[in-house]
Amino acid sequence: MPKNAAGNDPLAPVTLAVGPEELLVDRVVGAVIAAARAADPDTDVRDVPPGGLQPGSLDELTSPSLFAERKVIVVRAAQDCGSDVVKELKAYVASPAEGTVLVLAHAGGAKGKALLDAARKAGAREVACAKLTKPAERLAFVKAEFRTAGRSATEDACRALLDSVGSDLRELASACSQLAADTEGTIDEAVVATYYTGRAESTGFQVADLAVAGRTAEALGQLRWALAVGEKPTGIVYALASGVRAIGRVATADRGMRPADLARELGMPPWKIDRVRQQMRGWTGDGVARALSALAEADAAVKGAGGDPAYALERAVVAVAGQARGRR
Repeated sequence: MPKNAAGNDPLAPVTLAVGPEELLVDRVVGAVIAAARAADPDTDVRDVPPGGLQPGSLDELTSPSLFAERKVIVVRAAQDCGSDVVKELKAYVASPAEGTVLVLAHAGGAKGKALLDAARKAGAREVACAKLTKPAERLAFVKAEFRTAGRSATEDACRALLDSVGSDLRELASACSQLAADTEGTIDEAVVATYYTGRAESTGFQVADLAVAGRTAEALGQLRWALAVGEKPTGIVYALASGVRAIGRVATADRGMRPADLARELGMPPWKIDRVRQQMRGWTGDGVARALSALAEADAAVKGAGGDPAYALERAVVAVAGQARGRR
């Protein structure tokens, strides 16, 4: 495969997804799989987790099938592969198997650079998946999300969404998708405020603050008032999910980082990090996972899968509060 022959073809024999932004990596992988299945619905997809590729297993994964179906092999965290596996990957990218698409997800940087260099020299298709660290980059991302959804959003609306949601691309993408699905007409600042800021009397974020602190009765009371004054159920679910995710992100962050550096890394103002640290006492990793699972069910319910959005929200609040301070 001569250098640069792959162009932007998602069915190129080898695709490099280079960078640490997981959402963008997942989208590259998703686009490759979608293109492969469009060409062959029986495409065999093997998504190898970090550390899952062992010496000799690449030959097995890429060997021709008796049924001659197309294959997609995804190797996560390729920069962490051992030397024997890297040697096999370097040999493979130089002469990829016909009918097989290999996706190498690589964080970039110096670690594992020899594999990147070998794939690039062989002409692999490369897609950048870098972190969007500049405000202008994140603003462009939000605008692109709305364009992709076929919706028009004002500049002020996009900025307001960034102010309300923060810098996490998954949360931004989810917010854009929610607004695109649940609203009509041009998305302006008022629409964003309705979903992600709420009314002064009682907002979804106030409900979330009480729930993640384990204050069940108060959270339920605030929830009922929020619904009474017109807060959108979808906005409340989003606020609850944001609160739980914030706990997970702060809990797993490097505790040795300076407060200012940590704030930049997580895309949160320092005051919010301090508040989350107070809220996270007693939470566990399993508790975060269980709370997010309950919120996923609530999100589906308030979007039509359930008959009573208010009841679904009450159950979600109880579930979140029940995980706080180590309670089950």
